[in-house]
Amino acid sequence: MKTRYAELPAYTTRDASEIRELLHPDVHAALGVRHQSLAEARVAPGAATVLHRHHRSEEIYHITAGGGRMTLGEETFTLRAGDTVCITPGTPHRLENTGDTPLVVLCACSPPYAHDDTELLEAP
Repeated sequence: MKTRYAELPAYTTRDASEIRELLHPDVHAALGVRHQSLAEARVAPGAATVLHRHHRSEEIYHITAGGGRMTLGEETFTLRAGDTVCITPGTPHRLENTGDTPLVVLCACSPPYAHDDTELLEAP
C-alpha cells in the first residue's frame, strides 16, 4: 500500500519535465492503484516544459517548492510553493521555472498519466 521515494526511478516525459511516478496503476496495481496517478515533477531553474495538453486526463498540480510561471489556456500567471491548479482535459499548459531552485510539483491525474494522451503543441 506504499512506495518509497528513494526506490522510484525518475524519467523524462514528453513535455520535458523530470517525473517520478509515486503511484501509478501501470506500476503499482498490486498496491490497489486503479484509477489515478500521483507523480512528482521537477523543472530545473531556467527551464520550461513544452506546451502540451491531455485529451483524457484531468490534472491537479500542487507546487511544493520553487516558483515560476504557468501558461493555462490563454492565461499566464505566477506560481509559488503552496499554490494548486486544476488543468481540465484539452487545456494547453506549460510550466516555466523563473527561480534559481528546482520547481517541484505534485501532479495528480485521473485517468492516470499516459504518454499517448500527451499532445505536444510546440517543438521540444
